[in-house]
Amino acid sequence: MILFRIEALPRERERERESRIPFHDTFNSIISLENLLISWQEFLKGKRKRKDVVRFSIKIIDNIIGLHNDLALKTYRHGFYHAFKINDPKPRDIHKASVRDRVLHHAIFRILYPYFEKKFIFDSYSCQVNKGTHKAINRFRKLSRIVSANNTKACWVLKGDIRKFFANIDHQVLNDILWKYIEDEDVLWLLGNIIDSFPKGLPLGNVTSQLFINVYMNEFDQFVKRNLKVKNYIRYCDDFVILSSDKSYLEELLPKMSEFLEQKLKLSLHPDKVFIKALSQGIDFLGWVHFCHHRVLRTATKRRMFKRLKESQSQETLASYLGLLKHGNTHKLVKRILDRD
Repeated sequence: MILFRIEALPRERERERESRIPFHDTFNSIISLENLLISWQEFLKGKRKRKDVVRFSIKIIDNIIGLHNDLALKTYRHGFYHAFKINDPKPRDIHKASVRDRVLHHAIFRILYPYFEKKFIFDSYSCQVNKGTHKAINRFRKLSRIVSANNTKACWVLKGDIRKFFANIDHQVLNDILWKYIEDEDVLWLLGNIIDSFPKGLPLGNVTSQLFINVYMNEFDQFVKRNLKVKNYIRYCDDFVILSSDKSYLEELLPKMSEFLEQKLKLSLHPDKVFIKALSQGIDFLGWVHFCHHRVLRTATKRRMFKRLKESQSQETLASYLGLLKHGNTHKLVKRILDRD
C-alpha cells in the first residue's frame, strides 16, 4: 500500500531546468594548471613520504601538464583502484585511486564544493568545512534541550540509518541530480567519468565521493525540510535524527521518508538501526549516548579507545583521545586513562 506518493510534476521539472547553473568556464577552472598545482599541494599534506606520492612528485611538472592535456583533449580516463580493508570501527572496504586521479579529485572538489555548499541545509554535518561530528552532537544537545524544555517534558527521537550507503548510491540517479545543477556538458562528462570509474556505488577513498554523497542526500534533506516541514532534523552522512515531543508524529514521518528514499534515491533504511526512543533512555548517535543534560561515550567506542591506547603509547594518540573526551561527560574516564601504568 502506497502511503505517500512522490512524483515530479511538469511545473517542478520546468523549475529544475531554470535552476541549472551554467558554471561558465568552470571546466577550464577545474583543469587549469594553476588549480591542478594547488590541488597537488593540498593533496600532499601528510602523504609526502608515501612511495606512490614520491614517484609522482619526481616528475611533478610533466605529470601535471600531462593530466591537464588529457583533460583538455578529453582523452582522460580514470585509472584502477587499489582495494584494502580497515577497521574503523567496523570492517570497511577502501578503494584508493592512483595519485594522478586523486589530484584531479581534489581539483574538482576545490571548484565545485563552494557552489554546492550553499545548496545544503544548515543541519547537514558530514564532509563539510567547519562542520563535523562535534558540531553535530552539540547541535543535537541544543535541539534536545529546546524540544524537552530543559528536560521538563518528553522528548522523542527518531534515529535512522541507511543500509549499505556508499555501495547503494545509484549512478544514474546521481547523474540526474547533477544535471539539475550543472549545464556545462564538459563538467558533466568529467564527473560522469569519475562516477563510472567504480562499478557500483561510490568508493570510500575518493574526496569526490564526499561531495557526491552530500549532493545525493541533499535531495532527502530538502524533502524532509521543505515537503515534510520537519524542524528538528540533523544528518551526518547516512545517519539522521529527528526530535519531537510527539511520538505519533515521528511514527507518521517514518514511512514517508522510507518511501522517498526507495523511490527517488534507490536507498533503504537499515531495518535493525531505525528506532523511536525517549531521550531519557539514551540516544546512540555518532559515537556518544546522549541524554538531555549530558552525554557519555558509547561502550564500543570506549573499548576501542583503550585497545588502541594499549597498542600505541605515543603522545599523539593520547592527545587525540583526550581531545575527543572533552566533548562529553568523561571526568572518570579521563582520570582512568591518565592513571594507567
